[in-house]
Amino acid sequence: MTKPITDTMHHIGNGFFISTASNRFQELVKKVNDTGKPGSIDLKISIKKTSKTGAMHITGKCKANMPAEEPMETLLFATEDGALTPDNPHQAKLDLKVVEERKDPLITVGAN
Repeated sequence: MTKPITDTMHHIGNGFFISTASNRFQELVKKVNDTGKPGSIDLKISIKKTSKTGAMHITGKCKANMPAEEPMETLLFATEDGALTPDNPHQAKLDLKVVEERKDPLITVGAN
């Protein structure tokens, strides 16, 4: 009877390989769900015969290809001296002031 591949995966790295793959898969699902963009996970299992007795050397690698994240952006203006500023240097500054709240009650005037 054929054994499932997951039995072998549990032996690689004393269970660390399948545990790592499971964690990365969960992270991948969350990222794909959050971003709506595709991702993938690559599991590679290599097998090499080490002796005439039938022993096999098994290695496993897990690589998660997360969805690309959106770049962080801002809009800045260049100054004459080559610096960057969030304020447009060619636009006049407005002298804005905070208006205090009125203390006296408002009067309603009839339309008659």
